[in-house]
Amino acid sequence: MKFVVTSDNHGLKDKLEMVRKMHRDYDAYIHCGDSEMTLRELSGWASVAGNNDYYADLPNSRIINLNGFKIYVTHSHLVSYFKRTERLIEAAKANGCQMVCFGHTHIYTHEIIDGIHLLNPGSLRYNRDASQPCYAVVEVDDNDYSKVRVRRIDY
Repeated sequence: MKFVVTSDNHGLKDKLEMVRKMHRDYDAYIHCGDSEMTLRELSGWASVAGNNDYYADLPNSRIINLNGFKIYVTHSHLVSYFKRTERLIEAAKANGCQMVCFGHTHIYTHEIIDGIHLLNPGSLRYNRDASQPCYAVVEVDDNDYSKVRVRRIDY
C-alpha cells in the first residue's frame, strides 16, 4: 500500500492539488494540519486541525487504519515541545499504531524509535531548516507491516 503525507501548506491549494495529481493511484492522502482550507477543499484528505485551521471543523488527532496498518495523525501543536517525541510514541502505542504522522515544526523528520515510525513530512510552503518545501510518500509491504519505506519528496 502507498500513501502520501503532507502538512503545513498554509493555504497553498495549488500545491496540495499538485501532490494529489502526482500520486493519483495511492491508497490514502494524509494531511497533518495547518492547511487553512475548508472541508470541501480538503475532500479526499484525512486531515487534522492545526493551530491555524479556522475554516474547518477538524479533529485534533485521528487514527487511520489502512488494512491493519494503523497511523496516529496529529498536528502536534498541543503536544509540549519538551518530550514531544516520547509523548507521540506513547499516543501511538496507546492506540495500537505503528506510525505517527505529525506537523507543526516545518522540518522533515523520519525516525524509528521503539518500533514506532515518527514522520513529519515538513512543509509544502516553507521549511524552517532552509530546505526545500516537501512532503513524504510511504510504502508499506501488504504482507509484512514491519517493512515500511518512507521517501522525502522535494518539489
